[in-house]
Amino acid sequence: MKDESKNFVLFAVVAALILFGWPLVQNRFFPTANPPATKVEQGKSRALPQPNADPTADSPAALRDRQQVLAESPRVRIETPALKGSINLKGARIDDLVLTRYNETVAENSPPIRLFSPAGTQDAYFAAFGWRDEGLRPPAADALWTASAPVLTPGKPVTLTASNAQGQRFAIELAVDNDYLFTVKQTVANAGRGAVPVAAYGLVNRIGVSKDPDSWTIHTGPIASDGARANYDISFANLDGKEPSFFAKIFGTSAVAGTNRISGRDGWIGFTDKYWLAALVPDDRRPFDGSFRAGPNRSYQADFTSAPVLLRPGQRITQATQVFAGAKEVKLLDRYTDSGAVTKLDYAIDWGWFRLVEKPIFYYLDLLFRLIGNFGVAIIILTLTIRLLVFPIAQRQFASMAAMRALQPKMKAIQERYKDDKPRQQQEIMALYKAEKVNPLAGCLPTLIQIPIFYALYKALLLTIEMRHQPFALWIKDLSAPDPATILNLFGYIPITLPHFLAIGVVPVLLGISMFFQFRLNPAPMDDAQKQVFAILPWVLMFVMAPFAVGLQIYWITTNCISILQQKWLYSRHPQLKQAPAK
Repeated sequence: MKDESKNFVLFAVVAALILFGWPLVQNRFFPTANPPATKVEQGKSRALPQPNADPTADSPAALRDRQQVLAESPRVRIETPALKGSINLKGARIDDLVLTRYNETVAENSPPIRLFSPAGTQDAYFAAFGWRDEGLRPPAADALWTASAPVLTPGKPVTLTASNAQGQRFAIELAVDNDYLFTVKQTVANAGRGAVPVAAYGLVNRIGVSKDPDSWTIHTGPIASDGARANYDISFANLDGKEPSFFAKIFGTSAVAGTNRISGRDGWIGFTDKYWLAALVPDDRRPFDGSFRAGPNRSYQADFTSAPVLLRPGQRITQATQVFAGAKEVKLLDRYTDSGAVTKLDYAIDWGWFRLVEKPIFYYLDLLFRLIGNFGVAIIILTLTIRLLVFPIAQRQFASMAAMRALQPKMKAIQERYKDDKPRQQQEIMALYKAEKVNPLAGCLPTLIQIPIFYALYKALLLTIEMRHQPFALWIKDLSAPDPATILNLFGYIPITLPHFLAIGVVPVLLGISMFFQFRLNPAPMDDAQKQVFAILPWVLMFVMAPFAVGLQIYWITTNCISILQQKWLYSRHPQLKQAPAK
């Protein structure tokens, strides 16, 4: 009895640590779902603003009005199926881009996501191109270029031209596809008397860090690839000269302050948010040197420069750069990578260790969604598929559980007989397993198999833009966000803001109930302390899972319900599991 009391107290302490300490661990290593897309007030769903969804959202604190800044210089409009915006002829910058396929919130009148914004506005973000001023005398950063056409559309490039007093003529030809990839060809024609060194550069500049947190699970901020792998190690804090913390060195970024250079061939360099990416892809025919740097007023820049080439009189040289500026759609990034357009661009999504599991699960889930039209239903069917695949293993698990239960009296006898000799006790138990042909680990196999599947779905819901703002049913308008229908404030009828750990929605409660009934079907443990543990565990897990995406909770509820049905059927095959063990 004394030991059982100790076990129960120990479990109570562990449960309290999980309940109150989990949010601290989770924020660093397992960031929760997206911010809620809706809020339930007086029983009705209301769309919430999503400042984190738009890295350059307008705000009352804007330095200058965006429309006023856009009107101050001549521009070339950008019109594609995925993008709207303009090119600033003053400085040859792509500094005005809106992603027409995505909105800031789930509200019907929500504005589209703005990715690029001109300098002088709140959270400016732009791409620019030019040549190094090392004997060439290229156009200044604020030079006014001449455009060959007023509008840039897919299949109709626009060429910007300028010249200097030394006889060199400069041209920047910009083309764009139907999605988010620009092709920029920088040409220098030398009509002067002497040879000049030509080294093209490109840059992406932004004000402020990403509003999406950088964590062990998801990388946001500076990102690059040298053509062989992606580099997730550099953070905004590194660029600011700050060394990573102890935990960041172990679990997060491994870069030290000042480690901000990358070079190679077939690579790219830029900045990533959770869903959006702006990356420069240098000419794959030439090696490049890239770097990240921090500037004044919280500005950050990713840039590259090519090796200089001596251009003789009467010659010309063209260096091509590509720019990806848009949403990190899984299939699109894979298509650019597989076609050879951009090497390793699919690594802009930080899939992590379980990439080989996560991507097939995402593609299967996406296929189900396209067939059905509802991601919530697709998650349920995915769960059914997984459980069917592991059903033969579950049968073996139950057979092993039945054999283990039959051995409980003998094991108890061995434990009592050799309670003062632990090595001999373990030796005798292992001999018993061998004699009875029982594998005590067989019952763990289905759980072990589901761990990478569960984590893969977690990452897919957390990472992929395809899950963003996907509704399920009733009040659930975003499967990638937590359940907004909180119970303790009576679904918004009581106007109070609940603490984070008390904001329990309907779906997490259903999850706790399903776990409770599933645990009740499991064979009752012989130890009373273990019974108490299993009695309270579903409700502890309910609080732990509440901040996670509703889609993940739907997966777990479906899994529990299938397990209940499966256990009932398997109990009919192994009735000894329900019988009290012989003494």
